[in-house]
Amino acid sequence: MAMSSDIPSAEQSAAMLVNLQHQIAQEHTPLLPTVGRVITPPPNLSVQWNDIVITKEQIYLNEYWLPGHTRTHRGHIVSETQPRAGGGGYAEFASHTHDIDNDYTDSETLTDTLKPGDFVSVYPQDGGQLFIIESKLVKL
Repeated sequence: MAMSSDIPSAEQSAAMLVNLQHQIAQEHTPLLPTVGRVITPPPNLSVQWNDIVITKEQIYLNEYWLPGHTRTHRGHIVSETQPRAGGGGYAEFASHTHDIDNDYTDSETLTDTLKPGDFVSVYPQDGGQLFIIESKLVKL
């Protein structure tokens, strides 16, 4: 009985199945981070990466690197002041301390940002259509 040319052999079917599995796996394999170099700083960030220029429209940036990024800190301090000597020889002015037991809130505005020539970590996403820029890198 002759085999029809429209029906693949078992070997061809197995090879096509393995090839299909390989393609699916490649589509779901995360791309590893690599190094890029800043061309223009935020807010119009562009990065040279693998012979292409990534523009701000393609970048997710760690907000830390945005100029003027403000962070707020809250906490509670329990401590004591340093002893201070008083004046005039009166007992009420003798060396003493004060207890500290206070809540606090503090804000800081960060002024550092990425500069042209800085090296950054580049994490390709969505098959290399979007990129995460997470941190500034230095070579030791």
